[in-house]
Amino acid sequence: MEQSLFDSYRLGDLRLPNRVVMAPMSRVRAAAGGLATPSMATYYAQRATAGLIVSEGVQPSLVGQSNPGTPGLHTDEQVASWRPVTAAVHANGGRIFAQIMHGGRVSHPDTNGLRPVGPSAVAATGEVFTPTGPQPVPVPRALETAEVPEHAESYASAARRAVDAGFDGVELHGANGYLISQFLSSNANLRTDRYGGSLANRVRFAVDAMAATVDAVGAARTGIRLSPGGAFWGVEERDVPELYALLLRELARLEPAYVHLEATADEEVLVALRRAWPGTLIMNPVHPMGAKRAGRSDADRWLGLGADLISFGRAFIANPDLVERMRARLPIAPEDEATYFQGGDTGYVTYPSYQHAG
Repeated sequence: MEQSLFDSYRLGDLRLPNRVVMAPMSRVRAAAGGLATPSMATYYAQRATAGLIVSEGVQPSLVGQSNPGTPGLHTDEQVASWRPVTAAVHANGGRIFAQIMHGGRVSHPDTNGLRPVGPSAVAATGEVFTPTGPQPVPVPRALETAEVPEHAESYASAARRAVDAGFDGVELHGANGYLISQFLSSNANLRTDRYGGSLANRVRFAVDAMAATVDAVGAARTGIRLSPGGAFWGVEERDVPELYALLLRELARLEPAYVHLEATADEEVLVALRRAWPGTLIMNPVHPMGAKRAGRSDADRWLGLGADLISFGRAFIANPDLVERMRARLPIAPEDEATYFQGGDTGYVTYPSYQHAG
């Protein structure tokens, strides 16, 4: 039977009213101290008709903070600040997972006062945002073998706090050149211990982080996002089909709620990973760095290729009622890129639903 984007779906203990997922997107609107704000509650509540919302990346520790203006889940104050956000989403009938994002080497001392850490002392390429503007990414400090488990465990600690803050679950950010992705990489990870070298060693950190999180909050509340072959922040990956097939085999033993794939590899590779993954698959159907914005035709195509849920990023920015717009085939409004990261409410909570537009 052909799946529709607007069919309901059972995800762990949740019943999603449709198969549309709001993808995680950094909007850098947190208050000082990594606190969530009333505007963030409004923003996510406006988009609560999504089957599932995945929040912006939330740092699990101070050293894990990548950019200024991002929220955290490592202090009691941060937990308290998130409760009105999750309550607002639930009051509007929605469901929300927190994306836990450890930046690893993609950070700067001017942002958090700490030297970045990574699998190896290899700098990312490009410039990272800091409180005084973009700066070259510094060389990180390579983690000692004995230190690695505490960084894997930091995802689990943040997950406990996320559930305490009212989130329905968490998504580990294993994509886009951040810490988990750095361990998977063949050029950011030059380690010769149990966390580097062979494919089995390169997937170990991701699996350890997932295992700790599943142990902390349960498999049904835990997902992971991956970008197979994605070249973000200078990360390269060798043996992509084999690397990710092995990773999915290891993750399958943990029976997490889902795997969330970005379209960063050839379709043939992605379809093979769909076939290899026994659980729920969320597909983000267009390359995150591409010019194209995902639409209903992309979603229908990937549902036909075996995806269970489809995530949309940019389309949700200017269309808080994206699900209804796609259902009724109404126009999808364009977003103002100048307001992506500038802070404030303009271009954040000011986009109207279709019936109130114009």
